[in-house]
Amino acid sequence: MTSPTQSTHDGRVTVAVTGATGLIGSALVARLRERGHAVRRLVRSTRDAQPGDIQWDPMAAALDPRVLEGCDAIVNLAGAPIAERWTSERKRDILESRMRGTSLVVKAVAAMAVKPKVMLSGSAVGYYGDRGDETLDEQSSPGTDFLSQVARDWENAAAPIASAEVRLVLLRTGVVLSSRGGALAKMLLPFRLGFGGPMGNGRQWMSWISLDDHVRAMEHALFTDALNGPANLVAPNPVPNAEFAATLGKVLSRPAVIPVPRFALELAFGEMANATILASQRALPRALVDSGFAFAHGTIEAALRASI
Repeated sequence: MTSPTQSTHDGRVTVAVTGATGLIGSALVARLRERGHAVRRLVRSTRDAQPGDIQWDPMAAALDPRVLEGCDAIVNLAGAPIAERWTSERKRDILESRMRGTSLVVKAVAAMAVKPKVMLSGSAVGYYGDRGDETLDEQSSPGTDFLSQVARDWENAAAPIASAEVRLVLLRTGVVLSSRGGALAKMLLPFRLGFGGPMGNGRQWMSWISLDDHVRAMEHALFTDALNGPANLVAPNPVPNAEFAATLGKVLSRPAVIPVPRFALELAFGEMANATILASQRALPRALVDSGFAFAHGTIEAALRASI
């Protein structure tokens, strides 16, 4: 199978992106455009639309396959945010937003006369569940909690695209470090005020990646034919939460010794706390490394200094 770079005379490609206004999606759009590629964002609101954008409504199954014609690649990142207290309604939105959006894209691609060469589709290291000190790679078994089920269903919704001879890479993303959003952005104020510290007992492993490396890894996946199937988008050096907190304190030149007890996190966030903040995933990026990807920020200190 050819890579998307081989589909144009000058090496430039056209990439359709769902979830393009989020933290990761917007960074990817900016990087691809800086590299001279054309990006077509899939947006739900006309208020957010820019020239060349594609209108879609995943919850209403509204996406005309014809508007994707000419796209060499698709990056599918759309899904409702996870980092808030889960109600039954919220859990339904988390799952359905991913399932419906992904299934709609797959269905649209199946109907295209000329199909894209590759699709990158979102997932998460939450696929593995809470695994303690176990070292995890892409061949490790899934967990059994809600986020594990979401990740499995999300990946399964994307899987049929392979029957259309489209290379599929499943992006099992860890904690993405950026001061512009996500977990790190929420931590910065309390840490800067001197109230930072480990979450729970601090022994749970954090699989993290800088936003810059995450975007670079997605770009690598677009143009690397050897990369196929699940890929852990995490740095090669996961750390216990206590080490993460101590390193963040060091980078900010602030103490980081005030722990947040498990009961307080469970009281504030319920089930979400146990599945995210307190869950332990010691994942390694074997597929990325084996395909030749080199990390710019391989240690947590380097990543934090580059992200703040």
